[in-house]
Amino acid sequence: MAYENLIYEKRDGIGLVTINRPPANSWSLAAMEDFEKIIDEMENDPDIRVVIITGTGEKCFSAGMDVADATKNPGLGNKGRELWRRVDRFEKPTISVINGHALGGGLELALACHFRIMTDSPKAKIGLTELNLGIIPGWGGTQRLHRIVGKAKALDMILFSKRLDAGEALAIGLVNQVSASETLMQDALKFAEQLSKRPPIAVRCVLKAISTGIYESLDNGLAMESEGSKTVAGSEDAIEGFTAFFEKREPVFKGK
Repeated sequence: MAYENLIYEKRDGIGLVTINRPPANSWSLAAMEDFEKIIDEMENDPDIRVVIITGTGEKCFSAGMDVADATKNPGLGNKGRELWRRVDRFEKPTISVINGHALGGGLELALACHFRIMTDSPKAKIGLTELNLGIIPGWGGTQRLHRIVGKAKALDMILFSKRLDAGEALAIGLVNQVSASETLMQDALKFAEQLSKRPPIAVRCVLKAISTGIYESLDNGLAMESEGSKTVAGSEDAIEGFTAFFEKREPVFKGK
């Protein structure tokens, strides 16, 4: 299915979503609706094991909310908060490939992903810059940033609307990896391919347990971990994992 505001491709178990609203790749309500359909499709597609989200071009991953569209669609803010939450709780690994600026809601989307890989371009900056406009991060930034970089650094970034380059972001753990711009997607696909070979059922159980602990409580997270342990114990993947171990070979997990 073709989408007006995003490009969706499937590559050997990887769902590749590209925000296609250059030059800023900002989020309108129509783009959000496209994204929601793609999330639904990836969620229900057993062939998709890993998700990559990136932007068109080299200028922006995403500059966040389309302010002009938001004035016509006051529900845009709530829609963004809801969809970024779905990304955060997605039960398949998600990777944001930050090909340029990631500002405001764009960085908030990257924060919702499990992994972040950023271009080393000196022009690319990331930050939650909403306070420059007299508003605050509204798509999860106040909650997710401090969980990644710590409270003091998150407050410093948000209250002063600081923009970090790739080296600074890597130093504080805001991004997991920095890649040369010419090899960015190649490196991301290689990382995604490695993830796609991991046991899908076990991966899903780990992601569910972690997100349950974050969104609900430690006790609920531990209960979900216990439930996941029982689920994987009876899986064909577990049998394959132990068999491969004793046979001294690489396991081939099928998600069964």
